[in-house]
Amino acid sequence: MDASDSRVRSASPAQSSSQPAEKRPRLASPDVRLEDGPSEAPTAANEAAAAAPAAPKKGATKRGKKKQKHAAPDPGSAEDVVARDVLALLGKEAVEQAEADGTEWESPFGFREEVELAVSSIAPSGEGLAVAPPSKRPWVVVVPLALPGEVVRARVYRHGKMYSFADLISVEVPNPELRDMSRVKCKYFGTCAGCQYQMLSYDTQLDLKRNVVVKAYQNYSDLPGSSVPTVQPTIPSPLQYGYRTKITPHFEPPPKKLQKQGRPADEEGKPSWLKIGFNQIGKRVVMDIEECPIATPVLNQTYAPMRDDITKKIYSYKKGVSLLLRDSLEIPGGNGPTPTTEPAADDKHMCITDHKATVRERVGDLLFDYQAGSFFQNNNSVLVPLTSYVRDAIFPPDGTGTTQPPPTHLVDAYCGAGLFALALAERFERVAGIELSADSIRFATHNAALNGLAEKVEFRAGDAAQIFGAVRDFPPARTALVVDPPRKGCDEPFVRQLLAFRAQVVVYVSCNVHTQARDVGQILSWSAAEEREGKAVGRYVLESVRGFDLFPQTAHVESVAVLRLVESSA
Repeated sequence: MDASDSRVRSASPAQSSSQPAEKRPRLASPDVRLEDGPSEAPTAANEAAAAAPAAPKKGATKRGKKKQKHAAPDPGSAEDVVARDVLALLGKEAVEQAEADGTEWESPFGFREEVELAVSSIAPSGEGLAVAPPSKRPWVVVVPLALPGEVVRARVYRHGKMYSFADLISVEVPNPELRDMSRVKCKYFGTCAGCQYQMLSYDTQLDLKRNVVVKAYQNYSDLPGSSVPTVQPTIPSPLQYGYRTKITPHFEPPPKKLQKQGRPADEEGKPSWLKIGFNQIGKRVVMDIEECPIATPVLNQTYAPMRDDITKKIYSYKKGVSLLLRDSLEIPGGNGPTPTTEPAADDKHMCITDHKATVRERVGDLLFDYQAGSFFQNNNSVLVPLTSYVRDAIFPPDGTGTTQPPPTHLVDAYCGAGLFALALAERFERVAGIELSADSIRFATHNAALNGLAEKVEFRAGDAAQIFGAVRDFPPARTALVVDPPRKGCDEPFVRQLLAFRAQVVVYVSCNVHTQARDVGQILSWSAAEEREGKAVGRYVLESVRGFDLFPQTAHVESVAVLRLVESSA
């Protein structure tokens, strides 16, 4: 099926259709999931499914039915992001009128109603956004895998405030400038929830991700346009397929009746009810998927025999299982829980399936060991470009951007296994990584020794209430700070501590650009207020912001923001 087709249908898993990955499914639906990165990144549909109210009990009467209370979504969450897109599409007046009428939660569509829609734009989650036909009240429909400029047919299944979620039934009029189904490399694309963008050129994917960063700063930073520099083009991943170093397929246990009876005597091979793989788009339904094209080769090579072994033992499982497959270098003496400081003779890859085993990765000339069940970036191919970009942001190659002397100290907050602390260490006199997790500090300290950097780099336990108390001996005016928080971003106490410390330069790496934009806006606004009030010297300015594509074929984008401390007279 190619872009010349007049109609693109989303039907069986075997068809190269188009739909996204890793959604937390529709409650009404039956069958899985990829983890970390995009597969873990919540979409508005995921969050709506998780927050959806339970169905009314049988026999409940209308008289006893109370008006449902709706909690506001967390700022920066996927649900909040789509709500802002809806506001932009419908206009403030239409939304305020619906709120005044009390109809903002009353969808003009019935459950499973089919509708033809013209797609207006694409959400940061990769889902298409379409305004309801003129015959309906102002409303937006969110449709997976639908592209701007297309006419699609969709089936509505859940409602939010001023919008509904729908399944894509078919693309009636494709956008040939964007959609080319010959690019699709996975037979499950369009039903598996893992990828959203396989039908797009890679340049288009990068442009869409840049737009996500642009809109995030417009919607969440509360900064004037003059304070936000032009968002630079998204840095591409060297690999667009075969890059993902961790996957977590899963499966459900046998039906309870079969758990008691065991394997039927006449059953041969894999039972028809057993699905081992990843979630279907918008549903709590596991799809049976034999391989994943975005996973590294060694993971797919291990996954096939693992599936066979599960099939043989399936009647021994009483609970569902989420598997772990992680790409690792072989470590001399084995990849056991206790890592060794011996470097590998060659970079021979293997697959780790034990959460407590040690994974080893090479990033440039450095080696990193970490526990398989812990966090580490899942696209090794982009880590050298990422760490090099952060280094050059702190030390601009052409010397532009600052008249201050270069920093001599580095603080890596949320340091994990020490990626940034160790990758940037050669440019600093002293480096400290701060972590709340004792296991992370143990592995990061081990990695410093593994790479011969133990004398320069140390990792310290930080108290959440006094995170920078661990680096009181560092001179703030000569210190660079790298911050790489979880999706929820930095809380206010952390931002206040950051402002009290006042490092010369802050590099904020984020897996959620919306919470990053919120935090950066607070840092700039609060630092300026403190300077005006004479409470501190210097304010932060946003020097640059740029997306990184750690997960090609998906809608997910990471973002790197660079902030520098300046004085008003500067």
